[in-house]
Amino acid sequence: MTIVRVLVAFVMTGFLCTAAAAPRPAQDVEADQPTLSLEDLDALLEEDEVEESVTSLNSSEVTDIIGIVVVLSFAFFSFAKKSVALKYISFAVSIAYLGFYKSNLVSIVNIFAILQGNLPGFRHSIPWYLLIGFTVVSTVLWGRLYCGRICAFGALTQALDRILPSRLRIDPPAWLDRRLAYLKYGILGGVLVYFLSTGDFLIYRYVEPFWMFTLNGNTAMWTLVTILLIATVFVRNLYCRYLCSVGAALGLISNFTVFRIKRWGECQTCKICEKACEWGAIDGPRISVAECVRCDDCERIYHDQKKCVHWIVLKKKPRAQTAASS
Repeated sequence: MTIVRVLVAFVMTGFLCTAAAAPRPAQDVEADQPTLSLEDLDALLEEDEVEESVTSLNSSEVTDIIGIVVVLSFAFFSFAKKSVALKYISFAVSIAYLGFYKSNLVSIVNIFAILQGNLPGFRHSIPWYLLIGFTVVSTVLWGRLYCGRICAFGALTQALDRILPSRLRIDPPAWLDRRLAYLKYGILGGVLVYFLSTGDFLIYRYVEPFWMFTLNGNTAMWTLVTILLIATVFVRNLYCRYLCSVGAALGLISNFTVFRIKRWGECQTCKICEKACEWGAIDGPRISVAECVRCDDCERIYHDQKKCVHWIVLKKKPRAQTAASS
């Protein structure tokens, strides 16, 4: 029994020594470390997200961001400066970059996506958000600036209008022009009803010619776009004025435009700007904000002291007063 007691005592002594030498549990070690608050954890997560968003952009995505910023900058400054030269440069940049290089235009498909809440992830779609954001904000502030400055197809048709001889042009009478302008709203409504009832967004290829910049279409699509371009030779800006569903959507937003084109009292009877307007947006003293694309033609006349009746009348008044006093 003595031997057994000695062995038990030896085993117990070894166990106690081992337990004493063993490291403390992890929770004891962690207890010595400083604890993080919820605010600290949120800050760390935000830093990780920012770092990931920056480092995850590759060179092509950065180039795309720079490209869209350049396009939007040309459009904005050509509008702000009322510069014809900058406007045509903006046309060329839009056709080359947004059209044939990127094939990135505001489309009825974007409206479908917004209605569904099916928006692309921001991190890898920054150019898309810049284009859509600029389009909506500029429309609320000034009107359909996108249509008159940025849209590659609109720029192409306006360029064709400048290149081709004007003797081929047919100007629809005012009463017909005003009625045809409502056609695009019918197309917008019809396409939206079709999409919401079927979920088929591919219909856009038959109501929008923007796909032509990809050079990828079937025989029916190319036939339609060929007819459209030929018709545009005779009726300027035909698609933009009468058929474009995107233009219709922006036209609806334009009813809330903040900064509108000013008019003089003499505009009640003067027809100079009305005749100069290529978009049929001017009817006597009234400018239809839904049809105006801020092309600047009437605004340049508005400030031209040799063409605008308002300034001519002001110049004549001092002479008349001087003659009367003498």
